Amino acid sequence: MTDFAAIDFETANECPSSVCSVGVVIVRGGEIVDSFYSLIHPEPEYYQWFCQRVHGLGPEDTDDAPVFPYVWEKIAPRIEGLPLVAHNSRFDEGCLKAAFRVYQMDYPDYTFFDTLAASRRHFGCRLPNHQLHTVAAACGYDLVNHHHALADAEACARIAIQIM
Repeated sequence: MTDFAAIDFETANECPSSVCSVGVVIVRGGEIVDSFYSLIHPEPEYYQWFCQRVHGLGPEDTDDAPVFPYVWEKIAPRIEGLPLVAHNSRFDEGCLKAAFRVYQMDYPDYTFFDTLAASRRHFGCRLPNHQLHTVAAACGYDLVNHHHALADAEACARIAIQIM
């Protein structure tokens, strides 16, 4: 796979629709050609402490951020016609579908591929785990800012370029 968009969401709480940031990395011909990052005003509009502990975002970061439909208007043209890739894609696909439902948007039935599953097939037992930072390191990428949506999307893109 040489043309795709890697995507990563961070959420404000346990609700999949509560996306509070998104990172997207566009790959064409096996090379990263574009990236996009945005904070998002979450829905529902509250933060769980455990989510804040993971990504460090809180209401002070997203109170003035745009809501999901306005952010997606900027992403949709960039990813048109591309499959989406995520590490543990079930989470990110679930977030995307939930946000579309909350805002009553028509879901375009995006195709998702999973670098977590690809890592398990490719590396098997040779890695201690298949977490994003572990797999990225095995692919020669140093994930410095783990749980920042754009950094995670770039790590996912690097993994996909290497093993998919």
